[in-house]
Amino acid sequence: MTRERALAAAVALADAEGLRALTMRRLAADLSIEAMSLYYHLPGKEGLLDGLAETVIAEISAVAGDEKGDWRARLRQRFLRAREVMLRHPWAPALIGSRASVPPSLYPYYDEIVGTMTEAGFSAHLAHRALHAFGTMPLGFVQELFAPVAAGGATEVGDAEADLAAMAGALPHLTAMMAAELHAAGDPTLGWCDSQTEFEFTLDLLLDGLERARG
Repeated sequence: MTRERALAAAVALADAEGLRALTMRRLAADLSIEAMSLYYHLPGKEGLLDGLAETVIAEISAVAGDEKGDWRARLRQRFLRAREVMLRHPWAPALIGSRASVPPSLYPYYDEIVGTMTEAGFSAHLAHRALHAFGTMPLGFVQELFAPVAAGGATEVGDAEADLAAMAGALPHLTAMMAAELHAAGDPTLGWCDSQTEFEFTLDLLLDGLERARG
């Protein structure tokens, strides 16, 4: 029994059944060990969740580093590879956002991103602004502003449409936008607003704008 084996089993359980199914007792049962043995490697539920976040970030880091092209192409490839990891683990964005501290393995990952920009002629000031603009995109997802419908079936869609109709009088422009996007959100996503199309559109917009600012 090792910490790595326990975390690999935790990732597999979360992938199959979601984070809600992941408890110390359930994980110990899946590993065919006593729960107290698991605590030796992972100190409680928060330690388990911290370990899960570290594991996903390590997976992102492992697929980065061999990008080709100019700085825009390299960062684009890196962020899209990170997104592939997140799509394999759709519970990971919410988990990473819930951690009380920054996982240590994120620092070298972001150091490489900043290095890519400074090697291309970015000042430290502009690289800092770029990180603010990117937000969570280097990790392969974007945080949502609105989520009128949960991932699921027709009942949730019907409820969302009723809510939008009730909002229309007070918020006509926002409601019209959300109604249009509600019907368009058919591709595999990490959330209602976080479709692959929207992710790539935003990423390309930012990269092109930063290239102009760099010049």
